Amino acid sequence: MRQGQSNDWKKKHKNTAPPRENPMRYTPQDHPEIKARKVGVLLINLGTPDATDYWSMRRYLKEFLSDARVIEANRFVWWFILNVIILTKRPFSSGEAYKSIWNKEKNESPLKTITRNQAEKIIKELAHDDIIVDWGMRYGNPSTKSRIEALQQQGCDRILLFPLYPQYAAATSATACDKAFDALKEMRWQPSVRIVPPYFENPDYIEAVANSIQDHIAELEWTPEVVIASFHGLPQRYFEAGDPYHCQCAKTARLLREHLRWSEDKLRLTFQSRFGKEEWLQPYTDETIEKLAKEGVKKLAVVCPGFAADCVETLEEIAIEASDIFKENGGEEFTLIPCLNDSLDSVRVLSAIIKSELAGWVD
Repeated sequence: MRQGQSNDWKKKHKNTAPPRENPMRYTPQDHPEIKARKVGVLLINLGTPDATDYWSMRRYLKEFLSDARVIEANRFVWWFILNVIILTKRPFSSGEAYKSIWNKEKNESPLKTITRNQAEKIIKELAHDDIIVDWGMRYGNPSTKSRIEALQQQGCDRILLFPLYPQYAAATSATACDKAFDALKEMRWQPSVRIVPPYFENPDYIEAVANSIQDHIAELEWTPEVVIASFHGLPQRYFEAGDPYHCQCAKTARLLREHLRWSEDKLRLTFQSRFGKEEWLQPYTDETIEKLAKEGVKKLAVVCPGFAADCVETLEEIAIEASDIFKENGGEEFTLIPCLNDSLDSVRVLSAIIKSELAGWVD
């Protein structure tokens, strides 16, 4: 406002305060509770019990198996089955499974150790002052809600949710986002949110898994006759209801074959971890392994491309249980090819995906 204009305004508005240059401009100085704008990245994995004792396992299993995305059944009937039957027995057997693979040094599950390591290494790989990378679990601790709140408290007004599942399923990716949205619904001031899409056909991911297979085999003193790509299973009716998971797993397996130049007989697609009496996605991993052993296959390797980190489903169900099935039926050599975990290739793949999804938010 020039001097002449200023004098005219004062004469016309004797009892009115002069206007601010920009009345809508707020700064951290105006509101000390508002921190400098940051972008948060939240890695979300399935979950983990806090310990292997009965009550820790029961608490974890109850949260997991009460999820309507995981168990699509009549809620009243399932409540009775879960609370009266399953939760009285399963915490014991699940606790034993976790004990066999527990990280005793840190007193936590390997999944928690690896997911933490992934986050810490991705921070270094991104090397950006305005990005904060955190991690949480859909079930158990640290909870998704607690980490979203922590990111907001650090000044993150934009958050990228990264469900760590290469292939999309309602029982994994969708429920992880559901939990995040539940937390957002309770916030007065919500951050803006983006979600990383499934990366089952990402060329860098396919190459990284293929390299991990070849590198692991090169370290063995024997060569597998067959390699099984084992993905977590789902009830067949979930697929029939429209879940794209089976198709995405099949494409990941096909792309791995093409990259490795292997046939379908060399790299076989199977599904693990089924329970209950209904039909699940087939072929089943345990039955395939037993069949191969009985047919004379002596040397077998299993890779689990649907898991971003090794967990009870890979370290106990495959490395221990599946190995026993193979050898009890005539097999001789068995190996689990580790997940990408917090390897250099894994960190580079996840970081590249994050950079792509942050376009427009971060330079």
